[in-house]
Parts: sequence; structure tokens; C-alpha cells
Amino acid sequence: MENSNHWFLMKNDDGTVFGPISFDQLREWAMDAQVSPLDKVSTDEKTWLKAPMLPELQMDYLVEVSPDQFYGPTTIGAVREFLLMGEINGDTTITNCRDGSSDAVKDIPGLAPEPEEEVSLAPVRTSIRVNLQQRIRDLEEILMEERRAREQAEHLVEKLEAKLDEITRAASL
Repeated sequence: MENSNHWFLMKNDDGTVFGPISFDQLREWAMDAQVSPLDKVSTDEKTWLKAPMLPELQMDYLVEVSPDQFYGPTTIGAVREFLLMGEINGDTTITNCRDGSSDAVKDIPGLAPEPEEEVSLAPVRTSIRVNLQQRIRDLEEILMEERRAREQAEHLVEKLEAKLDEITRAASL
């Protein structure tokens, strides 16, 4: 799968599709925090897979944004970007999903900032805050839809129970 030169990236926030691109380009974007955990990838634009589910992208790290909020899974390169952008600091805890280890950013070898490189026609870098806010909005929307569906189902059950009572009374006469 990794050898295909026809990869596509669909951004979760607006559905923008980038590609076809090589897998190396896709991996580079993931390392540069341009692929969020909610983005999808495909080789045919028909079958989409959430980016972290593709092991070759190495999106193996969870960032503890606060004691009850996490961002990820993402790449170590994305963690470096968040550090450079000031969204996390050296005391932020990072969990490696592959081996279960948790360390402070300052204790992880290789997180020294790398020089900025010019990237053209690439997706916008992901922000932890923006993604958390979007994820909260998405979850709230899903919750509202589920509440509406439950209310409709409860109303239907009430109508069916009333109809059953009516049939039962008519049958007993």
C-alpha cells in the first residue's frame, strides 16, 4: 500500500482533497503536523481510512493537552511543531501508543526544533486548540442528533403502545 504514488488526503475540517501525491509526500505532511488525526487518506478516492490507522504514517503519539483532554494520535514531527508554535511546552506529557510509555516532551530525544522548510500546495498545519474545539462541536452536534432520534423513537413507542392498548381493548370486547 505504501508503494502507491497515488495517495489522496481529505481534510476533516472542510473536505478539501489533496492529491494525487506520493506516499513520501503524505508521510512528510504528517510529520509536519499537516495531517490531523481526523483526516482521511485513500489511494482511489473511494475507500477512505483515518490517517492514524495507516501505521506507515507513524501517527503513534497522544499529546496530553490538559488532564482530561488529549490530541492525537499524531506524529513526533507534529509534536515538534506544536512545541515550536507554543501550543505545548517541555512539561507536556506525550504517550507513545505503540509501547504505552509516557514522557514529558523535554525528556523525549529528538524533539529539538528543526529549521523551517518552504512547503508549497500543502495543507495548513494542524492546531491542537482548533482541532479540540472542532471535535467538541462535532460531538455536540452528534449528541443533538442522537437526542432528536431518541425523542422521535420515544414518541413512536408511545403511539405504538396506545395503538396496542386500543387493539387489546377492542379484542377483549
